[in-house]
Amino acid sequence: MTHALGDTAVLTGRSLRHILRSPDTIITTAVMPVGIMLLFVYVLGGALETGAAASYVEYLLPGVLLMTIAFGVAYTAYRLFLDLQGGILERFRSMPISRSSVLWAPVLTSVAANLASLVLVTGVALLMGFRTGASIGAWLAIVGILVLVTVALTWIAVIAGLSAKTVDGASAFSYPIVLLAFVSSAFVPTESMPAPVAWFAQHQPVTAVADSLRALFAQQSVGGEIWTALAWLVALTALASLLAARLYRRRSR
Repeated sequence: MTHALGDTAVLTGRSLRHILRSPDTIITTAVMPVGIMLLFVYVLGGALETGAAASYVEYLLPGVLLMTIAFGVAYTAYRLFLDLQGGILERFRSMPISRSSVLWAPVLTSVAANLASLVLVTGVALLMGFRTGASIGAWLAIVGILVLVTVALTWIAVIAGLSAKTVDGASAFSYPIVLLAFVSSAFVPTESMPAPVAWFAQHQPVTAVADSLRALFAQQSVGGEIWTALAWLVALTALASLLAARLYRRRSR
């Protein structure tokens, strides 16, 4: 157990150094979500009706935070693909390294990097007028949900990184996730959508997570949405981690 933790810490440090030495990655994962938030608030926000008394940036922020994570985890798939193609994973397998640490290191790296991006996006939102009366308990719940979202999506990114045939394929897996955010309550209420689209939006995980975060920021009752969100996140994490471990074992033979 101690051996596995030590190996995971060393490999996580290696991955974090790669991020710090890659300015284009920092721009893509941190600056791009800020640009989207500026676009929606200052260009499109005046034409969008949310039906809420709060400002549009207060309605929008949960969705932008989820998109920030989607952009961030694409880097995990990209790095895993490069390691696989460069033979680094082959070298790891030839060394006395815990197998689980090779998969857990990119997951922990993703959590650390995405938390930094989320702090930056939230800071910019505060400058744009975002305000919240969230208590310490609500903030802890918000951080916990965002960490769970990151872990779930990162395990899906690990599958993409291990199974992609090209570097573009490894990076592009996050596009459907970003698209899901647009077909949800992240930008406008689902009631404004045509009936079939609204039904889909109301029953996919992004809406449950975004609504839960919005309620926590506003100090409102989260109702059953938070349990729906947690059920989605736990199920996605369990399924994706099992598939990723199985795929890694198959590629290790």
